[in-house]
Amino acid sequence: MAKKDYYEVLGIQKSADEKEIKQAFRKLAKQYHPDLNPGNQEAEAKFKEINEAYEVLSDPDKRAKYDQFGHAAFDQAQGFGQGAGFNDFGDIFGDIFGDFFGGGSGFGGQRAQRTGPKAGSDLKIKLDITFEEAAFGTKKDIKINRIEKCHVCDGSGAKKGSSKKTCPTCNGTGSTRTVQRTPFGQFASTRTCTTCNGTGEVIEQPCETCQGTGKEKKSRKLSINIPAGVDSGSVIPLRGEGNHGERGGPAGDLYVYLNVKEHEIFERDGNDVWCEIPITFAKAALGGSIEVPTLEGKVKYEVPEGTQTGTIFRLKNKGIKNLRGSGKGDQYVRVKVSVPKKLTDKQKNILKEFADEMGEKDTKQDGDKKGFFNKVKDAFKE
Repeated sequence: MAKKDYYEVLGIQKSADEKEIKQAFRKLAKQYHPDLNPGNQEAEAKFKEINEAYEVLSDPDKRAKYDQFGHAAFDQAQGFGQGAGFNDFGDIFGDIFGDFFGGGSGFGGQRAQRTGPKAGSDLKIKLDITFEEAAFGTKKDIKINRIEKCHVCDGSGAKKGSSKKTCPTCNGTGSTRTVQRTPFGQFASTRTCTTCNGTGEVIEQPCETCQGTGKEKKSRKLSINIPAGVDSGSVIPLRGEGNHGERGGPAGDLYVYLNVKEHEIFERDGNDVWCEIPITFAKAALGGSIEVPTLEGKVKYEVPEGTQTGTIFRLKNKGIKNLRGSGKGDQYVRVKVSVPKKLTDKQKNILKEFADEMGEKDTKQDGDKKGFFNKVKDAFKE
């Protein structure tokens, strides 16, 4: 199935700036995050598609390549994986013209060598953090497994004390040329040398540690600074901490995808924080001071008389710091009047006196056995 346009995936215009790209990504990441859609394979696939689009469009270099070449810029099968240039097109067209016109293709005759530096691949990991760590920022130690150059042969692949030799098949060119005679003339084609796999060199005495690959897998511990204000779906790039490159090529990057755990009390809405506080009937009716938990500790708040269940109070600047700017969000407190389930006889009598004072009729005392819903039914009949 053909890949969707990355701009279409994020729902943005091609002229979108960095801020618009990040906003679109965060919105969609929240919507399709696997933790919020457990067991939903469609949401999981969409989440991966969103991450892939964001990884390219959020990087200026990758975005420029994508705008020029489209998905082919990152398709290893097409030879664009590390950034396509004129030589890559020469490889493709050189074969075609070489097959038909005997190698005089106008692209240098012989196929371009693939002996240059090759960048390492990127790595991705998921990191769980607490609500408070996301709000205030923190420093975390993470452990990764990555491909590094062999510490014994320093990435050459040759045994210590020995060296690589020029490939005898291609004489160091990395490619071989085949000429076929036909009734229509000579046809030539250029192919990657199968002896050295296009490197132009062979290893006669391979390194015993890496078996001649020049690579080894290592476990590394890294420290990462997580800024205040991050949220689930935020991505922290660590440049050069991915798999090491080959033949002097740069290392790839490490992308840390953050997942913020749910809090027992607080809920997040952008930079704002919400919580629900139970208060007694007496406090709601008479008003008074209550203690409200915030991310920075408990604070006192004066509840006015006659506060109803569902009333919302605002605590200014008690929310989460703006990740990309100054200022903080607010905290919103939703009040819930708590009704006691068990009362002493004294408490019951006090409430009955209160009901009498308010003009409420005590159905238990006057013997009225008619239920509430029957009264409603009679009222509508009238």
